[in-house]
Amino acid sequence: MSFISKWAGLLGLLAVLVIGDQIRINRPGHKYRLTVEVTTPDGIKTGSGVLAVVPDRNYNRGGRTTMRGEAVFVDLGQNGAKGKNLMALLAHQHGPKLDFDDINYVALRAYGAARGNRVSFNDIQRQTGVVPVQADLVPVLVSFGDPHDPGTARLVAGDKAEAVLGEGYAIRGLTVEVVPNGFWPIDFGGALGEPVTRGLEAKLPWLAAPGDPAATALQAAGLPAGGEAREAFARK
Repeated sequence: MSFISKWAGLLGLLAVLVIGDQIRINRPGHKYRLTVEVTTPDGIKTGSGVLAVVPDRNYNRGGRTTMRGEAVFVDLGQNGAKGKNLMALLAHQHGPKLDFDDINYVALRAYGAARGNRVSFNDIQRQTGVVPVQADLVPVLVSFGDPHDPGTARLVAGDKAEAVLGEGYAIRGLTVEVVPNGFWPIDFGGALGEPVTRGLEAKLPWLAAPGDPAATALQAAGLPAGGEAREAFARK
């Protein structure tokens, strides 16, 4: 074997090791489908999205568990116009503050509540079936009078949806279901695993606009808006 061939082989092996380690670090720990059901005068409307939870696997353990995915948008008719939409954000409200981390643990805690025992990250992939998301596990719900205008966001109370959405509208419930994790980063669907849901910018075009329109939306809904405002709507 020539000197060049030897080093080419070593560099190739190093590249494989580096890529493999990056896959190990960035591969989701689990994925779950969050579904929102709304009762309307025209029947039950649903919206859902697949979210991926990525635990901190860095060697120094100095990071945090992260989320990939987008807020769940439910079109309630009329193509989402005139306030007939509902969105479950990737955030929870605790008093005067928004929490952007609790969404990572919704599936874990929902299955634990349904089973009557704690579910760990190591056990979540073995959970089956659809379970309800209730009480403090329900994320912040908002509606947009005009999805093209972040300033039209309104906070929706889970038990008083009519106040914002109109007569005959009510939150029927939220559920989660663990879905196949797949082979990230080629989890394109089917046997390869459920892909994370994308496409929210098509429904909320201002998400791609310069400035901080996400903060504008949160403020319009009466919610605190800090530097993490966009994380309430989408995570890379």
